[in-house]
Amino acid sequence: MTDKLIDSGPVLLDLDADGVARLRLNRPEAANGMNVELLKALHSAIMLVHGESRVRAVVLSGEGRHFCAGGDVRDFASKGEGLPDYLREATSWLQIAVSALVQLRPPVIAAVHGFAAGGGGFGLACAADLVVAAESAKFFSGAVRVGMAPDAGVTVTLARLVGLRKAMEILLTNPTLTAREALDAGLLTKVVPDETVRDEALALARTIVALPPKAIAATKRLLWQGLGSSLDSQLPDEARTVSELSGTADSREGLAAVIVRRSPNFTGE
Repeated sequence: MTDKLIDSGPVLLDLDADGVARLRLNRPEAANGMNVELLKALHSAIMLVHGESRVRAVVLSGEGRHFCAGGDVRDFASKGEGLPDYLREATSWLQIAVSALVQLRPPVIAAVHGFAAGGGGFGLACAADLVVAAESAKFFSGAVRVGMAPDAGVTVTLARLVGLRKAMEILLTNPTLTAREALDAGLLTKVVPDETVRDEALALARTIVALPPKAIAATKRLLWQGLGSSLDSQLPDEARTVSELSGTADSREGLAAVIVRRSPNFTGE
């Protein structure tokens, strides 16, 4: 059974009975290009997930032929001399949406097909916890091509994913990366046949759903936090987190299952 939390508008949100939320960009006529309306809707949907305790994993995808082609350039061009003010608002919404996505307790799995471009598509892929891409998917930043700079946190996330030199190459020269090239660079989790990309992303989400949610959330938090931390500052937090998790029912269940060699039954407690 699927609970339709948002069933119309530029962003859709469903929640499956097993705890997998499906977050979908829904402007297929514009290649899911981002304008202020979509960005506001995306932030609202992510905040709804934040408040929904049943969610154990999120699959982020795009309706139509593309994951997301980045900013809606036709919308941008229509603003004329008012574009700087419009982009100030748009990038603000994009920033808080990306931040909220990273801070979600459940992991986010991006299912990418078609183009993932600009701060919208490329940025969301970099901000996801795991990325499953179709073989025909394409990735590029594109910002400097139109006289702009990367946003959506890409100047941090991309460099951490692929290294400074590769990030410089990608952002300064703007190559269009194939899915295989993006995988080799470290941008993706895996590449799958086009027709199976959403099923593979859902299967990965359901693998995560079967694991202890508090341990999954803590691990995600520590990894993202570690991007800006030193080893010395991170070690105490790891120790505190392990100690806290050891008192949960799921931890006790996991240890008991290992000892008697049976499958664990995690409850989220």
